[in-house]
Amino acid sequence: QVELTESGGGSAQAGGSLTLSCVASVTVYDYYVMGWWRQVPGQKREGVAAIDTEGVAAYGEFVKGRFTISKDNAQKTVHLEMNSLKPEDTGMYTCAIEYFTSPANFLRYGGKTEWGPGTQVTVSA
Repeated sequence: QVELTESGGGSAQAGGSLTLSCVASVTVYDYYVMGWWRQVPGQKREGVAAIDTEGVAAYGEFVKGRFTISKDNAQKTVHLEMNSLKPEDTGMYTCAIEYFTSPANFLRYGGKTEWGPGTQVTVSA
């Protein structure tokens, strides 16, 4: 059973930055994709960013170069650096892991092997 532990959520002002981190307790296979989805109030849940163990990354269209996802395979950790934050980025950000997928498909489809509990991001104007 994989457990995902998130950290780094919190509050920021518009234009500011936050970095989210997610650690997996164990990974079943050598290849996997980890990343983030978010639930913004009043909107459908959407994929934010994902990266695989080979370093291939994918981003939601709304990211537009503002976010960068990175990984540390040895530590089973991914980081999401979020810059130029906007109030509309406010929401619950949840880490997930999935096998037998690609970063692009990780962002398209909601089914995941495991989800973390989520971390709140609040951006004020």
